[in-house]
Amino acid sequence: MKKYDKKMKNRLKRATGQLTGILKMMESGEECIDVVTQLTAVRSSLDSLIGLIVAENLKELLLDKEVTDKEEKLEQAIKLIIKK
Repeated sequence: MKKYDKKMKNRLKRATGQLTGILKMMESGEECIDVVTQLTAVRSSLDSLIGLIVAENLKELLLDKEVTDKEEKLEQAIKLIIKK
């Protein structure tokens, strides 16, 4: 099972807080451009988190000498990166 470090979890918590704030903006009728700007910031933050998680996973994969299906896992990681 993959362990996610505190920084990764904190990034996700921050994004959750931002989304809650955006919902409040929408409920109070804030301008479209302001809402979209905040949504773009959250998307960027999540994209960075995805990259960090995939990078950490790849690093572990490449350094772990006991992993027997490295090629398959490497292909999965590449698909995750391309999917982005």
